[in-house]
Amino acid sequence: MTAITDMPEAPRAARRPQPGNPVLHWLRKNLFSSIPNGILTVLLLALLAKGIFSFVQWGIANAVWLTPTNDSSACRVARGLGACWAIIPEKYRFILFGTYPFDEQWRPALSVVLFIALYTLSTRRALWRRELVYLWIGALALISVLMWGGVFGLSFVSQDRWGGLPVTLILATFGLAFGFPLGILVALGRRSKLPAIRSLSVLYVELIRGVPLVSLLFMASVMFPLFMPAGFNIDKLLRAQIAIILFAGAYLAEVIRGGLQAVPRGQYEAADALGLSYWRKHRLIILPQAIRHVIPPLVNTFIAFFKDTSLVLIIGIFDLLTTAKTAIIDPAWQQFSVEVYIFVAAIYFVFCFAMSRYSRSLEATRGR
Repeated sequence: MTAITDMPEAPRAARRPQPGNPVLHWLRKNLFSSIPNGILTVLLLALLAKGIFSFVQWGIANAVWLTPTNDSSACRVARGLGACWAIIPEKYRFILFGTYPFDEQWRPALSVVLFIALYTLSTRRALWRRELVYLWIGALALISVLMWGGVFGLSFVSQDRWGGLPVTLILATFGLAFGFPLGILVALGRRSKLPAIRSLSVLYVELIRGVPLVSLLFMASVMFPLFMPAGFNIDKLLRAQIAIILFAGAYLAEVIRGGLQAVPRGQYEAADALGLSYWRKHRLIILPQAIRHVIPPLVNTFIAFFKDTSLVLIIGIFDLLTTAKTAIIDPAWQQFSVEVYIFVAAIYFVFCFAMSRYSRSLEATRGR
């Protein structure tokens, strides 16, 4: 009888929390669960520590931070021992703004600030109202005035002089802003019951996805003008922007189509039972659910296209990466390209990491 009455106590004891330090318990469970895992953990930690120590020695302890104007002699002395971060204050204006007139570079700098402010405001769900669209339109118009000039006492600057971070933000922002609704229309077209619309949508997606972005940019820059009448010319930046929009639309269409397929059939039937029209049904019921389902792949596509804007190098547009490459042509600083690329990589990382973190916050709140 004693054994029978004591039996239920064993599971209860097993459910009690393990005594001891929870940190040590986590380390023992995840990193040192066995002898091979423990050896591998120690080796990886040793390699990581060595890498961090070497980078600190090269990038901080032995680095050259400032030099006299356009004098890289101190960097050449420290070459191989420490980084030459002095190239960043020497070349940062060219890296960020390209060949934009030096005395007018406050205009692209203000444009970058406006872009970042728009992105920040757009992440606030409380501001997702019609007024936000008007704010975007007004801010983009102001950015256009700042970049082009020619009005309000601002000197005119042609697009051939634009470069650096503003060009990257313009290509990425307009590419995704117009590519996203295009992707929605194409995704709906691929699921249409009308054979002509469905066939055209499939043809567009398969054709665009079947060629690399480089080839589309080449066609837009070199081949497209050959088919235009004499004297008719479209700016090179605009042609590249259209190619990026078409490319983004095809990839986003497939992502959104996956979200549409994930919406339960009952949602369509419920919307039909309410008597909603096709567009009201998708705008109010189907698309909000579909987009919530595909937030991770959508953000992954956004990040990929933000980085793919660097491919405009092949048609002679000076985006951020191109201006960085051009900045180190100077013979005095040509040996210190690693530092420039680290600086540019940090800028790309900040924008991409911000998008990634925002997508995670959306995923955490999408069920609320």
